[in-house]
Amino acid sequence: MTADSRFMKRLYRLNDFSRLIRDFFISLPDMRGAHRKGLINSQFGERIMMAVTEVNGCRYCSYFHTQVSLKAGLDLEEIRHTLAGDFNQAPAEELPALLFAQHYAEYAGIPEPEMTDGLLKTYGQEKGGAIIGYIRAIMVGNAWGNALDSLRFRIKGKPNPEMTLGQEMGILIGPLVLMPYLAIGKLLGFAI
Repeated sequence: MTADSRFMKRLYRLNDFSRLIRDFFISLPDMRGAHRKGLINSQFGERIMMAVTEVNGCRYCSYFHTQVSLKAGLDLEEIRHTLAGDFNQAPAEELPALLFAQHYAEYAGIPEPEMTDGLLKTYGQEKGGAIIGYIRAIMVGNAWGNALDSLRFRIKGKPNPEMTLGQEMGILIGPLVLMPYLAIGKLLGFAI
């Protein structure tokens, strides 16, 4: 499999992308709270991001989170392993979260309830909720990046049959519409 075809393996339709953004907004307070309390350090957060990115295959997120992971103190060998789905170099206490992150991505952001329950039982509601928030954040980034790649292939005359131009454009410009709408709705107390 070539590198370019790998990036095309995980595409999300516009309705799925809207759900991913909504879910991210729901989890944003959990992420912020955990960050303020130091429940998830930058290395752990980056491992989570890379575990999801490995499943979704977003090359933009792989590149970006490699750079951020290096700055956070992870060595290049561990980064390579993590981006290949190998968590042997990660701390043992992070393994349940990394495996859950993969599961979450494999199930397109709709994990099996018993898997979510297991994560929350392992880490507690606060830290587990923050882990889910990190996962949801990178899911949005991966979906956006892969839509950009799909559009790039379309421009080169190799459109992906699973996506339309409208789907690609909707995902690429959707955050400009959805994020303010969700933020205002949250501030005003509307259901998200």
